[in-house]
Amino acid sequence: MTDVTQILRRIEQGDAAAAGQLLPLVYDELRKLAVLKMAQESPGQTLQATALVHEAYLRLVDVDQPQQWDGRGHFFAAAAESMRRILVESARRRKRIKHGGDMGRQELLDVPIVASGIHEDLLALDVALDRLKAVDAQAVELVHLRYFVGLSIDESAKFLGISPRTADRVWVFARAWLHREMARMGSDFEEK
Repeated sequence: MTDVTQILRRIEQGDAAAAGQLLPLVYDELRKLAVLKMAQESPGQTLQATALVHEAYLRLVDVDQPQQWDGRGHFFAAAAESMRRILVESARRRKRIKHGGDMGRQELLDVPIVASGIHEDLLALDVALDRLKAVDAQAVELVHLRYFVGLSIDESAKFLGISPRTADRVWVFARAWLHREMARMGSDFEEK
């Protein structure tokens, strides 16, 4: 059993000091994950990778009810899900009129900056993932591990306890399903 798994067990048992011991062990991996997620965001994003790591970490371990972790893989899958939710919340917040909505940024030096719109694909992906969960929950977990955590098919299969061949089939299905669903939402999503 790894140090991370042992600390997660202590956190489950309510050991408040264990949460402080966990962060140094997982910080580098969480930071790499956050940097990958932020690289997929549109330019002009004000949320930084460090803030994303800290917010996700707080959501995972600083709760009134201790979480139940099945090990290191489960923790990182939950971290990826938490980061996805934070990015979706941030995109929704930026899209609101009171937060600037459709306004672009302009530098004080009168150099216009072309600020791209809200990362609509992320919002559409969130809606599509929620719909896919009703069809195939395992496919959603695989998407989280592959897209949000950045794991390979083999690594994802190991975390899910399935063969790499099965993981590959589920990945092909999930990508096709999400592509179709997001294309179908298309302009309907932009109106919401």
